[in-house]
Amino acid sequence: MLAFRTLLVVIFTTIAVYTMPVIANHGLGLFTVFFGDIAKMDWPGQFNLDFLGFLVLSAFWTAWRNNYSPGGIGLSVMAFFFGAPFLTMYLMYLSFGTKGDVPTMILGESRAVS
Repeated sequence: MLAFRTLLVVIFTTIAVYTMPVIANHGLGLFTVFFGDIAKMDWPGQFNLDFLGFLVLSAFWTAWRNNYSPGGIGLSVMAFFFGAPFLTMYLMYLSFGTKGDVPTMILGESRAVS
């Protein structure tokens, strides 16, 4: 679990550090660039479309794990719009909340078999 938590911290930190100069140099016009690249039908657009699929899967998993509760729906919106930074922090929170019990972490308390 220590290696997994370390990986989560590394991913979160790397993305946060990388994002700061991007915002400073290009502003917050992410959606125009993101969907504009998809519309161009080239490799950056293909990557963005692929990434969009991961965002959708992450959001649906988050909602499902929380039994589609209002809180789970709220978390799923955050998963969709905040991507890996959200997911790393959410998984870190779950890893401590479940005391490292991976089945409970991934499936939720109601589905995990203890």
